[in-house]
Amino acid sequence: MPLNVAVQMDHISTISIAGDTSFALSLEAQRRGHRLFHYTPDRLSLRDGRVFARIEALEVRDEQGRHFALGEPVRTDLSEMDVILLRQDPPFDMNYITTTHILERIHPGTLVVNDPAWVRNSPEKIFVTEFADLMPETLITKDPQEVMAFRKEYGDIIVKPLYGNGGAGIFHLHEADRNLASLLEMFSQLFREPFIVQRYLKDVRKGDKRIILIDGEPVGGVNRVPAEHESRSNMHIGGRAEKTALTGREREICARIGPSLRERGFILVGIDVIGDYMTEINVTSPTGVREIRRFDGTDAAALFWDAVEKRRA
Repeated sequence: MPLNVAVQMDHISTISIAGDTSFALSLEAQRRGHRLFHYTPDRLSLRDGRVFARIEALEVRDEQGRHFALGEPVRTDLSEMDVILLRQDPPFDMNYITTTHILERIHPGTLVVNDPAWVRNSPEKIFVTEFADLMPETLITKDPQEVMAFRKEYGDIIVKPLYGNGGAGIFHLHEADRNLASLLEMFSQLFREPFIVQRYLKDVRKGDKRIILIDGEPVGGVNRVPAEHESRSNMHIGGRAEKTALTGREREICARIGPSLRERGFILVGIDVIGDYMTEINVTSPTGVREIRRFDGTDAAALFWDAVEKRRA
């Protein structure tokens, strides 16, 4: 049976389809005959207990520059939708959190993926700390003395915003780097929240692996290798994607976290692994689906819709 599917995302005109998972999910939904609609988070409204958005009928094509067509905006009660994909990119700020509160009013009658309450309660750099033995030594704080003591203990460290995304604001500081105090001053001025400090993992030079899990089960991964003069492996800042296979350690990590993902209703999740350590659990709008299909043929988008259709049934 065709489903009415609304995609809450950054405007589709701004995406690069070669690596965009929201686009991959939309292509597969359209292939299955589901009816697609599009809206941006700023169109979401809550009035008298009902959730509305001005949505546009969406058609997608796998042609960059001609990859979408939109109908006229129509004010719609989102409880009329069968599925809503919560897919706008972070930062995970109060605006993002507010959208989860609003969408929670219609879930699960309208299936919101991922579950908005659990998205709100599982910030990506905090959720991962529930599995401390699977991740590198990590400090979350705003106290400069704690950061100084951490660096004294571990030497090279990574400092990054707690709610950032896309590699923005990530700093690799060597043990003798004299910029730490200035960096902490700047972070304190820019962010009201604590920041996150981790032991630097030298294995990042070999790659930062993104692994996609559907309903708590790993379906594939892509290795992202940083550019020569970069410590960040994000592909939009020069990281190189390459084919990879999951190691025994990575399968062990997935087996450990899988039950928690299923309990929280997380159908689509992306985790980041460097060497033997998991560094993040991405539940907002994880990417990697198109790269995995390109490298090894695994169609994670099809597996995603199998899981969603099963839930709706």
